[in-house]
Amino acid sequence: MKSLTIHTDAHATDPRRWPALAVLLTGTLLPPLDFFIVNVTLPSIRADLHASADVAQLVVSVYAMAYAVTLILGGRLGDIYGRRRTFIAGMLGFGLASTICGLADSAALLVIGRLLQGISAAVMAPQSLASIHALFPASEKGRALSLYAATFGLAAVGGQLLGGLLVSTDLWHTGWRSVFLINLPVILLAVPAALVLVRETKGASGEGMDYPGALLLALGVLALVVPLIEGREHGWPWWSLALLMLSPALLGAFWRYEKHRERTGVSALVPPSVITAAPGFRIGLLAAVMFYALAAFFLTFAVYQQAGLGQNALAAGLAILPLGIGQLLGPTCGLRLSRWLGSSVAAFGMGLEVVGLVLAAGLAVRGKPFLLHLPLFLIGIGQGIALPALVRLNVDRVDARWAGLAAGSVSAAMQLGAALAVALVGGVFFSLAPDGAGTDEVTSGFAVACLMIGMAMGTAAILCSRLAATAPAPGMTQEGGIGFQTTADNNNRHGNA
Repeated sequence: MKSLTIHTDAHATDPRRWPALAVLLTGTLLPPLDFFIVNVTLPSIRADLHASADVAQLVVSVYAMAYAVTLILGGRLGDIYGRRRTFIAGMLGFGLASTICGLADSAALLVIGRLLQGISAAVMAPQSLASIHALFPASEKGRALSLYAATFGLAAVGGQLLGGLLVSTDLWHTGWRSVFLINLPVILLAVPAALVLVRETKGASGEGMDYPGALLLALGVLALVVPLIEGREHGWPWWSLALLMLSPALLGAFWRYEKHRERTGVSALVPPSVITAAPGFRIGLLAAVMFYALAAFFLTFAVYQQAGLGQNALAAGLAILPLGIGQLLGPTCGLRLSRWLGSSVAAFGMGLEVVGLVLAAGLAVRGKPFLLHLPLFLIGIGQGIALPALVRLNVDRVDARWAGLAAGSVSAAMQLGAALAVALVGGVFFSLAPDGAGTDEVTSGFAVACLMIGMAMGTAAILCSRLAATAPAPGMTQEGGIGFQTTADNNNRHGNA
């Protein structure tokens, strides 16, 4: 296929980039939406399918595990085979998996559907972020990433609210099944729109997929995540401890294998030179892991509202609305704050989240849940400020032809952080507030969870402060925290196939 180039003057060469972004953001919306939407529907699923608590947890955890394991592979598929093509394939797979979930007549089939949902979501999701990096000039990336962050926040909060609403209204007597089937009309609209509006982009030609490397990485991540999610539920059996000890060896073998492939001139899933040459990229990935510990807040808050305060599913979804409002406003505030704070805006947003989490813990313990709307708003606006800034700090450090790898790596780091936080923070929470616990126990568990998440967020803020102090990637400046490139730089970095 003939190679084209996207020049700095995107208005002349790609006038459809903003409508294309609207389509691509459906790929940002659906994966986290389907992660969070299930939280408030688990009681209905358990009752209808006669599922045990362990199987019900799998409905959440198997999706998170499949998503985390496959994200880097999904990003590289877009780099190699084309991001629009990969986006559409992932979206069609997500639609098929959603249909399996919505029509499942057993818990086992639902878990299989969730596994397929996680894999297809990981193929679809990185293409949005990678396409933003490839299609938009530096002067517009800030606005595009703000919309990306707002969509991500809308999915996180809207998932719980929408889940409660759908279960309460019981549309066409579908009950909990509607939370999966509602994906289908979105996909039916998005796929043809992507074919018309989204321009194909990819990385360097002539590269092949590193499937052995993908398998090694998947095994290493699974060996880490599976025991952390399932070990507590089963009383930490020997196999969970054995997997935890095996994980570093598998991940080390993956890294050595990738070095060997790159040294011999063969395409690698994660070329080590890309990671090591980008200043601060490893620090940024660690910050992303710590940053998305907030995922555990949504789970513990939903349980606190229902088991601790006696709210129903819809009321629990409505209670978190201030966080959603803050997260929608945050990206716009972040753009303005970047004029004064520069690259430090990510750390500033995370600092607001720490304050909100500490306040939430204090208000819960003091028995004043009616005042939680203020710390929830702080958490939301901090998340909205920090997310696009953190993504920008990471993705702009690599060449545009590795945008899919960078996007997949950042997304995988955040998803891994979510899985670890749900396992570790959730484990502490449910130990303090087991099934049948009273209001005081649930409240104490929620407060401890907030403080644990706040510690992780504070660590992420420190790492981002270090990251902001490192040298920017080639073609970037520190002006307003947003890089501006010369025409020559942009021509060399933005390719279209």
